Amino acid sequence: MQLRAPADVRGPAHPAPARFWSGLRSYGREWLANFAPLAAVLLFLAAIASSFWYLRLEEVHREQEAVKRDVEYAQQRLRLRLLERQEQLMRLARDVANRDVDQAQFYLRAESLVAQYPELLSLAWIDVRRRVVAIQVSPSLAARRSWMDGQTLRPGETEAGYGLARDLLQPVYSQPIASKDEEPILQLHVPLLPRGEFAGELLTEYSIDGLLRYGVPSEVLAKYAVALLDAKNQMLAGQSIPDRAALYDRLPWAGKVNEYELPVSPVGNGLILRAQAWRTSQGVLGSALFWLVAALSALTAWMLIANWRQALRRQQAQAALQAETSFRRAMENSMLTGMRALDLHGRITYVNPAFCQMTGWSENELVGHSEPFPYWPDEDRQVLSARLREELAGAMEPSGFQMRVQRKDGSTFDARLYVSPLIDALGKHTGWMASMTDITEPNRVRLQLAASYERFTTVLEALDASVSVAPLGSEELLFANRMYRNWFGATSSGHLKLLVRGGTPDHPTGDENLDAVDAFAGFPLDSLATSLPDRGEVYIERLDKWLEVRSRYLNWVDGRLAQMVIATDITARRHAEEQAAAQAERAQTSSRLITMGEMASSVAHELNQPLTAISNYCTGMISRIKGGNLGTEDLLAALEKTARQAQRAGQVVQHIRSFVRRSEPQRSATEVAAIVDQVVELAEIELRRRQVRLVHHVASRLPVLMVDPILIEQVLLNLIKNGAESIDAAHRAPVNRLVELRVHATQVDAQPVVQFSVTDSGAGLGREALSRLYEAFFSTKREGLGIGLNLCRSIVESHQGRIHAENLYNAGQTVGCRFTFWIPVRSSSDFFPSTASDQLTT
Repeated sequence: MQLRAPADVRGPAHPAPARFWSGLRSYGREWLANFAPLAAVLLFLAAIASSFWYLRLEEVHREQEAVKRDVEYAQQRLRLRLLERQEQLMRLARDVANRDVDQAQFYLRAESLVAQYPELLSLAWIDVRRRVVAIQVSPSLAARRSWMDGQTLRPGETEAGYGLARDLLQPVYSQPIASKDEEPILQLHVPLLPRGEFAGELLTEYSIDGLLRYGVPSEVLAKYAVALLDAKNQMLAGQSIPDRAALYDRLPWAGKVNEYELPVSPVGNGLILRAQAWRTSQGVLGSALFWLVAALSALTAWMLIANWRQALRRQQAQAALQAETSFRRAMENSMLTGMRALDLHGRITYVNPAFCQMTGWSENELVGHSEPFPYWPDEDRQVLSARLREELAGAMEPSGFQMRVQRKDGSTFDARLYVSPLIDALGKHTGWMASMTDITEPNRVRLQLAASYERFTTVLEALDASVSVAPLGSEELLFANRMYRNWFGATSSGHLKLLVRGGTPDHPTGDENLDAVDAFAGFPLDSLATSLPDRGEVYIERLDKWLEVRSRYLNWVDGRLAQMVIATDITARRHAEEQAAAQAERAQTSSRLITMGEMASSVAHELNQPLTAISNYCTGMISRIKGGNLGTEDLLAALEKTARQAQRAGQVVQHIRSFVRRSEPQRSATEVAAIVDQVVELAEIELRRRQVRLVHHVASRLPVLMVDPILIEQVLLNLIKNGAESIDAAHRAPVNRLVELRVHATQVDAQPVVQFSVTDSGAGLGREALSRLYEAFFSTKREGLGIGLNLCRSIVESHQGRIHAENLYNAGQTVGCRFTFWIPVRSSSDFFPSTASDQLTT
């Protein structure tokens, strides 16, 4: 037995098109019946034409993209060729400026460049007075040297390029105007800059035709008409599409010439690369496929019109039947909720397929059945029978009730049943309709969530850290574990205190702020909840503990934005860090004393010289005064020399006292040059005794560092002294007894740093020494204590830097060792302007 939908609720008797058709007058029906096939045919032909036109536009677009891509590729190749030549010429200019290349060597290198690269026409060395010092010309340019007559640049565009390179102090490209009989050329002016001052230039001439021939890939030259143009769009070299082909391409049905152009870097807009595609495709109307498709479209349209009338009558006949069938089928088969209908006496009158699928019983087995129903479990029959009586009496709650349902195979599942009265088309109450939903999975999930919450709470209660959660703008405490309650009690005062002292801004709380505008209005709450946690360390006097505080935003279960604070006891760690810092300070002071002790003989020798000179000056003055042959001017000159020697001895003593005295590490804004000067003065005493030369190179425009200068001096002095000892132990020849100190600015992991490197020419380090170099009490020297390099690494890492050692090799032989360390710059704004040039001192 199945329920039938009432006539007034089953929907319209006819579909909307049929009702629209029946509502029209006879004249309107005839006009629509005659116009509809014509409109369909026109729309069909328009669609075909639009498709062909769209395909043609797509083809043109693909061709344009191909030309653009090939031109960009050719421009990149040409740009790389120019940049490679420019880099080679800049290296030659740097060697000429540094006097590493004389005139004879210049001829050899220029001849090699001109012979190797066919686009180079000439290469000239011009001094600051515009005189040609040396020039190398390719054979093709031997007869064209009008601008070099008299060995001096003539006024004109070449001289203008010379002046521009002199003013800008950087390579400059220029393009002189060529006569009708001359080949267009491109000039490159590379300035000579010894010590940052203009001392002439290297003038290079390029053949524009050679640049096009050798700089543009051959596959691009084969596919397109490629040309190089000047700023006035005049062709300098290459080829273009003839006027007759261009006129043919500009026919209305063929489209315009497919071309693309780009300026050539680094020349700029003065040299433009253009490529024009040869015509390879036909227009839309010239395609045989178009006419074939048009004919087939016309035939299809005629067949469409012939079948349209018959199809329309058939559709009208089936519309009513399909509507009714689809409605019933959708109601019965598409529902996932089980539906069951009872009459007033409690018998089942209807079940849908979903109900049968959920219980496992067929429709024939359920329809007409009274209580007890087959899907009732035996142990729940008494309770379900009472529920059925309430249902028939109409006393069921709208929220429904939960019950267990037994399938035909004996298994059970949890379900929720909702009951509503069933009213027929006449408004008569004929029974009760119940909908049943399987809630087994939601019940299982709810139980798992409860168990998970219990486990989560147990873990948080057992933590050794304090965990608390409170909403923003309120003093309510949403969650607090056992450790928090032991430390701060059950209020949110401890939570707010940790937020304020831990560096997180305090938010307004209290009822007086509830009506105010939210302090976080407009903030993306999802971004706040997923942001990284804030960290801080605070001291709680009442607990006598140091706590590490971490806080982050999170979305609470009720949708409010809350803040979680985790506080961990780090008192023992703070005490250990303080003790380690005190021990490191004592070790640094001891290391400086040890270094000065090792340099004691050198310091005594350094002081002996000025003291001996003072004694000699004083003895000479006494002898001449006793002889009566000492004038006032001679006396003043001798006293001045005596004073200078005394001042020199005092400076040596002062440097040693400032280096070895014990003081607290104090970081301040310090210039790198001042640190290097202090180290050089102290190190040269030891290096002179060992007959080792010290070369130091400090780059200009170095940033100011926030460091303790005494500690950085200790690191540099230790590395320089170790290098000198390594050279002495290797018994190097006097010409190879060299220690080099270099300081320059660079970047490490996108962070600006100042890098120090100390390079010696000693015997290097062994493999075991490299792996254990920074271990405490490990030393490669017989009398070494093994604490110097360990302290150096500690000092560098305390300044957030890193230190690294490596051996230097030449032809497989170890020729020295290099120690490198860098100190980060606090911010890029620490760079200060300076006009001083780099200094190289030996």
